[in-house]
Amino acid sequence: MTFAASDAPIAEDTSVDHTDDITAITRVIKDVETAFNTNDADLMTAHFTRDASVVNAMGVRLTGWDALLDANRKGLAGFLKDEYVRYDVGDVVFLRPDVALAYKEARATTPDGDLIDRDPAMVALYVLVRERGRWWVAARQNTLVPS
Repeated sequence: MTFAASDAPIAEDTSVDHTDDITAITRVIKDVETAFNTNDADLMTAHFTRDASVVNAMGVRLTGWDALLDANRKGLAGFLKDEYVRYDVGDVVFLRPDVALAYKEARATTPDGDLIDRDPAMVALYVLVRERGRWWVAARQNTLVPS
């Protein structure tokens, strides 16, 4: 059996205006940036679902809100304590009105926010779901970018 590109469906939802959703999703990712830069593990975890799945930049998979909070506390109090980042949200694609993919680029900064990295040092894919009137991160995959 052979398939052609024309056989593949288009998954993107264009049934509604997602302008407000994109703003809300960008805010979620900016909250994670703020949490990283202020060592606030509670804020860093606040937007994740209870059963979230996260693969960190080291390739370690964490499952569940409690495991993520624990890892965030340890990382932000330890090896990430004096690190700072800027996150830039790239494409946000809606698979359904209540399911979105968001792409983030991460660059290291100074404590004052001046860029250290010209190119992204890491990219991340977020899978978000809208539940109870807001957007939640159900999964995130971080990938380091070779320099």
